[in-house]
Amino acid sequence: MDSQITEVLNVTREASWLPWAVQYFFLIGLSYASFMLTLPYFVFGRAHLERLGRLSLLAALACGVAAPVALLADLHGPGRFYHFYLYFQPRSWMAWGSFFIPLYLGGLLLYAWLALRADLAAWGASGRAGARWYRLAGRGGRASRGALAGAAALTMCGVLALALYTGMEVAVVRARPLWHTPFLPAQFVATAAVGALGLALLFNRYLGAQDRRLELALNRALALSLALVLALGGGWLYVSLSGLSPVHSAAFNQVAGAPAWQFSAVWAVLATVAPMALAVWRPATSGLFNGIVALHSAWMMRWTIFIGGQAIPKTGAGLYDYQLPLGSDGLLGIAGTLGLWLVLLIVMLDYLPWAGAKRVRPDPADPVAPVGTAAIH
Repeated sequence: MDSQITEVLNVTREASWLPWAVQYFFLIGLSYASFMLTLPYFVFGRAHLERLGRLSLLAALACGVAAPVALLADLHGPGRFYHFYLYFQPRSWMAWGSFFIPLYLGGLLLYAWLALRADLAAWGASGRAGARWYRLAGRGGRASRGALAGAAALTMCGVLALALYTGMEVAVVRARPLWHTPFLPAQFVATAAVGALGLALLFNRYLGAQDRRLELALNRALALSLALVLALGGGWLYVSLSGLSPVHSAAFNQVAGAPAWQFSAVWAVLATVAPMALAVWRPATSGLFNGIVALHSAWMMRWTIFIGGQAIPKTGAGLYDYQLPLGSDGLLGIAGTLGLWLVLLIVMLDYLPWAGAKRVRPDPADPVAPVGTAAIH
């Protein structure tokens, strides 16, 4: 009989992925999923989806511009971003991401400019404040369908690259079984679609006159997206419980007995089933609730994966105790990212003809503008 006592020592590690990373993955997912919602109107010419296309383009731009700022902050030294280019590592998904992000953003800005060029030209001809700059930006007038389709194809390449890299740079981490799964990249894409549809529902309600038919269509699409999220979650659970994959079983065993993870699982199911049920039963009136819950679900999924995942020790038992800091690496950083997004949104609402040249409130300095003109139709 062995009477020796073996003492196992473990090292407590600080989180390497900070809340800034959660914000980045959340915003970039919203951006590329919102871009996808612009295609039916701007590229395929579905006139009845004009409002969806314009609202989604606004969302894609605001989220797309804000996302890289959060990523730079998460580098623990924003000036280090150029290291990705000076010391390129072809085996690193993060290194490839330093090229995929400019590809997507460059394509998105080109696509947005071509989509809005006719409206920019109309603003330039209206004599409003800054008309000279609008005339310059709108030079050439309405873009051809081929040019717009080409810009959309370029942006779509960035979308596919982003969707792949943002999932794979987490899924390749073998030391964390919860992350090391092919379900993770797919779940990132599915929840990004859920968040983008939720944001579109909120924009439809609060930016201009609410379109009830659009709310109905968005809720139906949301129900399908949430069903996909449930299917992916159910697939992961089946593989974990069936023993088909030791990695998935190990991940399940790490979190199954933790009350915090049990609560997160119940909350995730409720936050998926409740809006899906409302989207099916009351699609014309549940936009506000479903929009808020959809955005929350998309953000909470990333928080659980990144912050909750790092609370699981790579070696040893139990969970690390994570407390959200109040400073820039925690609550202040989250609030700052939200503030930046709001500022960008307000600027774009005021200085971009996102709703069409004839649908935006006239310049207050214009003496011929009738008093009490409706803001946006």
